[in-house]
Amino acid sequence: MRRTLKMLAWGGGLWLATGLSGAALAQSAAQPDKSLYTLFNPVPTDQMRDFNTDRPPKANVPYTVDAGHFQYETDLINYAFDQKVGTVRTDTWLVPNPTFKIGLTSNIDFEVNAPVGVGVHTFDAATGQSSTLWGLGDVYLRTKINLWGNDGGPSAFALIPYVKAPTAPAGIGNGAVEWGVIAPLSFSLPSGFTLLFNSEIDALKNSADDGRHANFINLVTVSHELVKNVTLYVEFWSDYNIDPTQRTTQLSFDLAAAWVVRPNLQLDFGVDLGLTSATPKAQIFTGISQRF
Repeated sequence: MRRTLKMLAWGGGLWLATGLSGAALAQSAAQPDKSLYTLFNPVPTDQMRDFNTDRPPKANVPYTVDAGHFQYETDLINYAFDQKVGTVRTDTWLVPNPTFKIGLTSNIDFEVNAPVGVGVHTFDAATGQSSTLWGLGDVYLRTKINLWGNDGGPSAFALIPYVKAPTAPAGIGNGAVEWGVIAPLSFSLPSGFTLLFNSEIDALKNSADDGRHANFINLVTVSHELVKNVTLYVEFWSDYNIDPTQRTTQLSFDLAAAWVVRPNLQLDFGVDLGLTSATPKAQIFTGISQRF
């Protein structure tokens, strides 16, 4: 556990250090002026930035949807199995899991994640009891605010505050409003590689009462275009939950690939491999993203 905490602290410190250096590296050259474009005055098609999505890895990118344009990103199928907490094993299905995005200004978009079909199967090895539930998931409302690098440069940074609305039934959700903020920081590396850091802090409901506790997520992702329009992602992810009565540490090694079929259409698939018992042993998914 001490080693894991050191890893988390190192990851957060590295993210902070790179964030400060990224501010100094932000592009100084002239960039297209999109300040006059809004939700009701869309960015012209020939001035839109490259198609960027927050999938397929767990990471979020720091780039927003251009003002006046719409984008959706969704798991078609997402299956996570054999997550163990104590004597309880959990398998989870998401079928599908859409996120809808709309560009508000040149550097801000609004996002809604609303899982349509969530299946949760639990089995308690101590009692032999099992259950399977299906229903809607919790709804997440987010806004992404890009601080630099939205339209080019060696680095980009954004903040993504969010709030969770407890729309899921008991057994799928915990019935609580929760919130947090995500901070993605991206660097362009030589030879076409991209390095992406995410740090996140959440305020989650305690499992034993209505209080709140902190949850910390850190990840690093390296991506590279293998062949034209096909990109491979390699990621290491950590989640440290300091619930007062049931602290858990999740770690995973993730692999994913995305194929840009057309300039505004992407297909993807991937697998996340759990490195601790509290992490799903594997999470397998495929998805689609499209911009209009």
